Amino acid sequence: MKRYFLILIAALIMTDADAQVKQNLTPETLWKLGRLGDQHITPDGKQILFGVTQFNMVQNKSEVNLFTVPVAGGPMRQITNEPGSKSILKIAPGGRVTYLFEGRIWQMNLDGDNMTMLSAQPMDDIDNVRLSSDGKKILFSRDVPIAKILGKDKYADLAKSNAYVFTDLNYRHWDTWANGKCSHLFVADINGGSISNEKDIMASEPYDVPQKPSGGLEDMIFSPDGKSIIYVCKKKTGKDYAQSTNTNLYQYDIATGQTTELTTGMNGYDTNPAFSPDGSKLAWLSMKEDGYEADKNDIVIQPKNGEKFNLTKNWDESVSSFRFSNDGSKIYFLAVHNGTEQLFQIDLSMTMGSPSAIKQLTSGQWDINNIVAQAANTLIVNRTDMNHANEIYVVNLNDGGMRQISSINNDIYNRTRLSKVDERHIKTTDGKDMLAWVIYPPNFDPAKKYPTLLFCQGGPQSPLSQGYSFRWNFQLMAAQGYIVIAPNRRGMPGHGVEWNREISGDWGGQAIKDYLSAVDDISKEVYVDKNRLGCVGASYGGYSVYMLAGVHNKRFKTFIAHDGIFDMKSWYGTTEEIWFANKDLGGNYWDKDNKTARRTYDKFNPSNYVDKWDTPIMVIQGGKDYRVPIEQGLQAFQAAQLRGIKSKLLYLPDENHWVLKPQNALVWQREFYEWLKETL
Repeated sequence: MKRYFLILIAALIMTDADAQVKQNLTPETLWKLGRLGDQHITPDGKQILFGVTQFNMVQNKSEVNLFTVPVAGGPMRQITNEPGSKSILKIAPGGRVTYLFEGRIWQMNLDGDNMTMLSAQPMDDIDNVRLSSDGKKILFSRDVPIAKILGKDKYADLAKSNAYVFTDLNYRHWDTWANGKCSHLFVADINGGSISNEKDIMASEPYDVPQKPSGGLEDMIFSPDGKSIIYVCKKKTGKDYAQSTNTNLYQYDIATGQTTELTTGMNGYDTNPAFSPDGSKLAWLSMKEDGYEADKNDIVIQPKNGEKFNLTKNWDESVSSFRFSNDGSKIYFLAVHNGTEQLFQIDLSMTMGSPSAIKQLTSGQWDINNIVAQAANTLIVNRTDMNHANEIYVVNLNDGGMRQISSINNDIYNRTRLSKVDERHIKTTDGKDMLAWVIYPPNFDPAKKYPTLLFCQGGPQSPLSQGYSFRWNFQLMAAQGYIVIAPNRRGMPGHGVEWNREISGDWGGQAIKDYLSAVDDISKEVYVDKNRLGCVGASYGGYSVYMLAGVHNKRFKTFIAHDGIFDMKSWYGTTEEIWFANKDLGGNYWDKDNKTARRTYDKFNPSNYVDKWDTPIMVIQGGKDYRVPIEQGLQAFQAAQLRGIKSKLLYLPDENHWVLKPQNALVWQREFYEWLKETL
C-alpha cells in the first residue's frame, strides 16, 4: 500500500510540475512556430516530403528547410539545413528529389544524401517552377519588359530618372507600381539541369501569368502527357483590367505553339485547372459573375471533346480547392461549412450536379485547408485550429477518422497553455441564427470578470472558421487575459450563398448590426466585464471599427483599426481593384442616380460619423497598401487627434495590406497589446 501511495504522490508532483512549466502564449513564442509549406508524396505513397519555414528575428528573414515523415506514422526527419529557401519540384521513383535552392536546380536522395547541383548558372529571375511528369520539360514564370513606363526607359539620356508615366488605369496593384513588365510563362527542355530551347509562350502579350498579386503554381500546369500547358490569365489591360474579374483558361500546344481559349463565355474567375489522372477530364474552379470576386466558387468539369458541366451548381456553398482521386472516379474538395472548413467528395459515377453525389467526409472543430495527396484509402491533408498551426494529417476515407503524422510544433505546444474555444449561436436583429466563436483565456474561471474583445473579420467575404493566424491570433489575444468573440456576421462564406451575398452594397447595414448583436449577447454573461469591451479588426474589419466608433452608443472602451476604409469617396479614388469597389460599394460616388451607391457613400461612410467619436482609437496603416491606401489611416488618426480623442498611429512604411517582416510583426503585436493594456 505504501508503494502505491508513493507512486501516486510522485505522479501528482510530476503533474504539478508539468502544469508549472506551461506558459501562456507570447508574441515571441508565436514567431518561433514553424510554418508548414509545400508538400509532396513519394511515388510509392509511403513518405511525405515537406518544407517548414522558420523565422530568424535577429536577421529579420526566414528560411525553408525540407523534412520527411512516413505516411504510416513515425518520427519526422530534417534532411536539409542550409540557410535559404528550398522548393520541391519532383520526386522520382526510387526517391531522388529534384528541388530549387537559391536559384539553382539540385537533386538529392530522400534521406538528404548525395546532393548534386544540376544547373550551374543561377536562375534568380525566374519563379513558379514546374517540371513535366517525365522530367524532360520545365515551366516557369519570368518578368519581361512590355511597355515603356519608367522615365529612364522612355528617355535613354535620363538613366537616373525615377519617374513613372501613365496614360491608363491599373498603374499600381496591391503593393507594386506598374513598371512596364509583365510576368510571362516560359517552357524549355531540361536535360541534366541544362535548360535549352527556352520559349516565351505568351510572346509580347501585355498580360500576367500567374495572376497578380497572389497567383502561383495553381495558375499553370502541364497536361499529363507533357504535350500542352494549361494556364490562367486575365487578358485585359487598363480600365478593363481594373474593373473585371474575368480570368480564362488557355491551352498552349508545345509542338505547334498554338493557344486555345477553353472557357469562352464564362465571365467570372476561372482558376485552379487540374487533369484527371488519365488525362481524360479537365476540371477547374469557376465563378459566374464578372466583377464579383467573392461569388460562389463551383467545380466545372469537361471530358475530352465533351461538354462542360458544373458539378456543384445545386450545392449551397462555395468550394475552396479540390483534387481528383487516384483512380479518377471521385473529386475530393474543401469548403467552409457552418464555421469550419471540411473535406467533401463528389462521386462522378452518380448523376453529375446532383447534391446527393456530394458527401461530407470530415467534421469537427478544425479547418482542413489543403489536400496534399491520396495514399491507398486515405487522404493526406493539412489541419489547423485556433490553438494549433497547420500540421499534416491522414484521413481515413471510410470513416473520416484523422491521424496526425507531422509534429512541427509539438515541443512548443507541450509548454503552452491552450485556450478553450466554444461555438455560440446568436439571434440577429432580423431574426436569423448567427454562429460566433468565443475564445477564453487559459485557465478560464467563470467566477471572474474578463475584459472582452469583439473581433471584426476582413474580406468582407472572408471565412471566419478555425484558421490559425500569425498576427490576428485568437489564442494570443486570449493568453493576454481577454475573452474574444468572433461572429460569423453577414457576408461570410459557410452559411449558404445568400448569407454570403447579403453584405455587397450593405457594408454599414446588417453586418454592423450583427456585430452589435454579438457583443450584446456575450455581455449577458456574468464573466464578461461590460465596462471593459474593446473592438478590433483589419481591412473590412478596420472599416467596421471606424463605423462602430460612430454608432456604438458607449458600448466600447477602446478601438483598434488596421488598414480599414475610413472615407469611401477618397478610397474609391485611390484603390486599384475597381471591380471590388463597384460590386461591394454599389458603384462610384459621382453617379447621383445610383441609389445603392448613394446610400453607401452617405449612410455607410465612417468619416460622416466622426462628430460622434468619443472613444480612444489606435490606427495601424501600411505604407505600401494600395488596396486600402495610406490616406485612409492618416485621415482617421488626424480626425481623432483634432477632436481631442486619445489616439495612436502605428505606421509601417514597408508593409502592404499585411505585415510580412518578422520584426515589424513583433512591433505590431507589442503595440497592439500595449494599447489594450493602457486603454482597456
